[in-house]
Amino acid sequence: QVQLVESGGGSVQSGGSLTLSCAASGYTAGLYRLGWFRQAPGKEREGVAAVGRDGVKSYADSVKGRFTISIDGAMSAVYLQMNSLKAEDTATYYCAAARLPPYGSGYLDQNTYNYWGQGTQVTVSS
Repeated sequence: QVQLVESGGGSVQSGGSLTLSCAASGYTAGLYRLGWFRQAPGKEREGVAAVGRDGVKSYADSVKGRFTISIDGAMSAVYLQMNSLKAEDTATYYCAAARLPPYGSGYLDQNTYNYWGQGTQVTVSS
């Protein structure tokens, strides 16, 4: 089992920055991918960014060039640096972990993730 705990959410003005952190505990050596997803009110949860143990990274088109995902070498933490934030980035952000590569699905296919955190709220005011 793996437990995920997010932190770093908050309120920021448009154009500002935030860094989200996610601490993973338990059997993290068995993890292959860590990712960030988000869900805005009234919308479905969507993939934001993900990174594999091999260093491969994937970003949603809406955040490319603004967000950066990074991990520590032991897959025990994943970070999301968010710059140039927009009002449409307002959502609850969830950390997720997967034991396997996506095998034909994208890195941001949430159906391929095994563990989820409780979420942290990000609010961007315009």
